[in-house]
Amino acid sequence: WELQMITIGLEVLLESQPDHLRGKRLGLLTNQASVNRDLIHNSILLQKCYGDKLTTLFSPQHGFYSEKQDNMIESDHMVDESTNLSVFSLYGELRKPNKQMLENIDVLLIDLVDVGTRVYTFLYTMGYCLEAAAEFDIQVIVLDRPNPINGNTIEGNLLAEDCSSFVGLYPLPMRHGLTFGELAVLVNETCDIGADLQVIPMQGWKREMIFRDTGFPWVFPSPNMPTPETAEVYPGQVIWEGTNISEGRGTTLPFEIFGCPFLQHEDVLSELQQNDLPGCFIRPLLFQPTSGKWAGEVCKGFQIHVVESSEFMPYRTSLAFLHVLLKLYPEQFSYKLPPYEYEFKRMPIDLILGAQFVRQELEKGTPVLEIEGHWLEELEEFKKLRQQYLIY
Repeated sequence: WELQMITIGLEVLLESQPDHLRGKRLGLLTNQASVNRDLIHNSILLQKCYGDKLTTLFSPQHGFYSEKQDNMIESDHMVDESTNLSVFSLYGELRKPNKQMLENIDVLLIDLVDVGTRVYTFLYTMGYCLEAAAEFDIQVIVLDRPNPINGNTIEGNLLAEDCSSFVGLYPLPMRHGLTFGELAVLVNETCDIGADLQVIPMQGWKREMIFRDTGFPWVFPSPNMPTPETAEVYPGQVIWEGTNISEGRGTTLPFEIFGCPFLQHEDVLSELQQNDLPGCFIRPLLFQPTSGKWAGEVCKGFQIHVVESSEFMPYRTSLAFLHVLLKLYPEQFSYKLPPYEYEFKRMPIDLILGAQFVRQELEKGTPVLEIEGHWLEELEEFKKLRQQYLIY
């Protein structure tokens, strides 16, 4: 198709101004990435449209301005200077809004840029908002946006119950292939939340589109998600957060590059050849992070260049690397110790992978393709379930 700019849910709402919102007091869950095609922030547009009926703002992890770098760096409540509205942080002492935060609201609008991966916490902030809305009888309207890594491909194991955490609350695969609106309806129904929920769909979005196909401007939803290309590799590369391997934080290409001082390019590449890793080119490089793991040290590593999006399997690719590093560097490689996302006992790697058996099989040296066999059946079941919630 030719490149045509989509119309996002926010723009559809502002254009149609539905009758049932007239006179209602509105809350908005958002951060700095939630802009329209002209890069104007949703809070400013909604305030212009609804005036003082927009009463309250809420922010997810990384803060209203997406300025907080890492996990478990909390944001305080604040006042937004542009709109002069209170912003309640849902990544601070509370992650679920309480009655007091919702007392000036009849309808909660949710408009966030998501990245299509189970471990990205915005989804769970939305889930907690749905729970609170059901409890306090508030309507929720999700203003839909694209899944930047396409709406077709699903990949990975489903979250196991014993690995439930703030990077995984619902039985979803690592890559779910749903938009934020579709996710909201699926979670609301299958997890028996039962909130009064409406989705305002996009216009012109097709499931096979990756973000660059949409014609829409990208604004980073979190500090280490600088480009849509970062989002493409993230469903696999996020696993390095549970290890002593640098995931490229403290560089200009977080998640696209990764490595550590003890890695040897040739050895890793030679072991990696046993894997079928379609849609990408693996390029050896050296880098020196300015912060985070191995700050100031020269790391040997790789950049994952996605050359064919529709074929690329991010989770398989990163698991294959993990498999190789476990085998080649048993002495130097280590897992990150807790805490991670408010979990103080369980291993971060298990919470990220979403099932202990994935780590255990990798440690045994089981090939990644064989490990994938364990979840093909549940992935098929998820595919059928997901089918019922597709809006596009």
